[in-house]
Amino acid sequence: MPPLSGSLLRQRPFLLLVLARAVSVLGNGFARVALAFAVLGLPGTGPGALSLVLACQALPQLVFVLFGGVLADRMSRARLMVLADVAGAAAYTALAVLVLAGRAPLSALCALAVAAGTATALFAPAMEGIVVQVVPRERLQQANGTLRMATNTSLVLGLALSGVTVALVGAGWALALNAASFLVSALLTAALGTKGPPARGTSGWADLREGWREFAGRQWLWVVVAQFTVVVAALNAYLGVLGPLTAEEHAGGARAWSLLVAAQAVGTVAGAGAAARLRVRRPLLVAVLATFPYALPLVLLSMGAPLWTSACAMFACGVTGDVFAVLWSTTLQQRVPEAALSRVSSYDLFGSLAFAPLGLLLAGPVAGAVGTRAALAGCAAAMVLACAAALLSPQVRRLTAPPAAPAPVPQPPPVPTQQDASTEQDTSAQRHPG
Repeated sequence: MPPLSGSLLRQRPFLLLVLARAVSVLGNGFARVALAFAVLGLPGTGPGALSLVLACQALPQLVFVLFGGVLADRMSRARLMVLADVAGAAAYTALAVLVLAGRAPLSALCALAVAAGTATALFAPAMEGIVVQVVPRERLQQANGTLRMATNTSLVLGLALSGVTVALVGAGWALALNAASFLVSALLTAALGTKGPPARGTSGWADLREGWREFAGRQWLWVVVAQFTVVVAALNAYLGVLGPLTAEEHAGGARAWSLLVAAQAVGTVAGAGAAARLRVRRPLLVAVLATFPYALPLVLLSMGAPLWTSACAMFACGVTGDVFAVLWSTTLQQRVPEAALSRVSSYDLFGSLAFAPLGLLLAGPVAGAVGTRAALAGCAAAMVLACAAALLSPQVRRLTAPPAAPAPVPQPPPVPTQQDASTEQDTSAQRHPG
């Protein structure tokens, strides 16, 4: 374990992890915008087709994430992350080729979206668990904040350039850049050198049940996950379908939407930096309170507010969202045993993503039936109600941060005794005979 003094970025394993995530997220910044407009640009497609493709990407994350958690607690987490990166690179390479060739049938896009979502399901639980293998527990909050600052800065660059790239050279090249970023991430992760756990004598099903007991035995954990079942569904509907549709209908298309998501990404950089240094007595209470601003951009867009006000709201949402993310990850890593951390994280992801495909599937048809602005208002109301409900849990309100590790007390040098002096004389005589 690296020493506590000095910057975490001086520790080679943590630096490699930061670089791998930064490169991968840079590519994802391109893909987030490119995939939406690649589908919308196909002949004869519309909101329903976009909902279908994005749901095909989200559904495997829900189906396979528990399997990913079991694997990550049974094998080298770094190796699993490399395999997932390679699979993601293959999926996005194929997507780029289809879009660049101008022959991208909807069925093929859906199949490749399933492959990309499966790779994410395998990657995410391993990523949550690997942090505790390269960072001392006393510095987990700083490490989580540093990781999110790096990845969010990369996301800002990716999102800021994605709209221009899509407009100038097309969505296919933006998807190709994402595929290349996966390969670079795989190479950097492979160099981490972390070891896997000892071989288990239990079955995968037994491991899954053990992970469930760890998850269900903590009220604060499943309450916040239940909150995010609703929040993530609404956010996915907004970020994946309703936001791009609103930009297309009322704000000028891909460039306007890129501005909004880039404003949120800039906010996440500021939020991660603040969260890395934030010291609060009740981290979960602060984290849940920080989720209420998620609804603000949706409210403003539903009201037809000027674009700059929505951009400011997205910035504020980014700041508070990363405060939540850093405090939540740190609480998980500090209070869940390392041997079960990836499985518990997989239940966290499973619960949070439970309604995400449904939100994506319904967003397009609902927007077509009642209008995008009414659909946005409904998503905002659902998020506010879910966040308020989480505060009803006593553990969420009262869980306190673990005490900080005391600084080591310097010990005075031992006073030599007569026996020590005799021993030193004997040793000196042996070193210099005669």
